[in-house]
Amino acid sequence: MPKTAITFGVLLILLGLGAFGYAFSTLPPGEPASRVVTALIPAIFGVLLALLGFAASAMENLRKHLMHGAVLIGLLGFLGTVSSVLKLPALFAGTAERPAAVVVQFITAMLCVIFVALCVKSFIDARRAGTV
Repeated sequence: MPKTAITFGVLLILLGLGAFGYAFSTLPPGEPASRVVTALIPAIFGVLLALLGFAASAMENLRKHLMHGAVLIGLLGFLGTVSSVLKLPALFAGTAERPAAVVVQFITAMLCVIFVALCVKSFIDARRAGTV
């Protein structure tokens, strides 16, 4: 599972950097750049996941605890972005206030929920195998 955490962390980092680049490039003249910093939120979750994945790979004795921490980060990422699902109808209708933000939030939510589901499956499999 540490490799999975690293993989999803890298995906979230790339998503956040891409969102930041897009938001920065579309910033109207005269607007402060601080308005687009929130586009980096997926990258923050990604850095945390990747760090926990690398730490779990390096510290076998703490792997279980570090991976539980990674699942918590994934769950928080999902809970913080799942509201984007409610904005999808407005996005498809072309009336969403910030369509790019809705898309990035939705992708973040999906990446996080897939990561959490994979981790939960791994934890259940480990318990059934008696390795926990």
